Amino acid sequence: MSPNQNRRTRRAVLEISFIVFLFYSNLLMGEFNHSGCGYKNGILWAINDIFTIPNFTIAILMAVTGHLLFDFLRSKL
Repeated sequence: MSPNQNRRTRRAVLEISFIVFLFYSNLLMGEFNHSGCGYKNGILWAINDIFTIPNFTIAILMAVTGHLLFDFLRSKL
């Protein structure tokens, strides 16, 4: 693996991880602010409620899409 390719791979992993982090933090905030169930049932319940296979699938798909979009825009601008 060339140094440039290694750098691009690390950047992709970092960007995708950050987008997934933002997705899950937004879901967690919603459990406390929007639905209010987080206040009632606690933080462990809220974490258990948001970490599901459908949420993970959505997070990964949107993170990869977001990375590809920003990578495209970065190369054009």
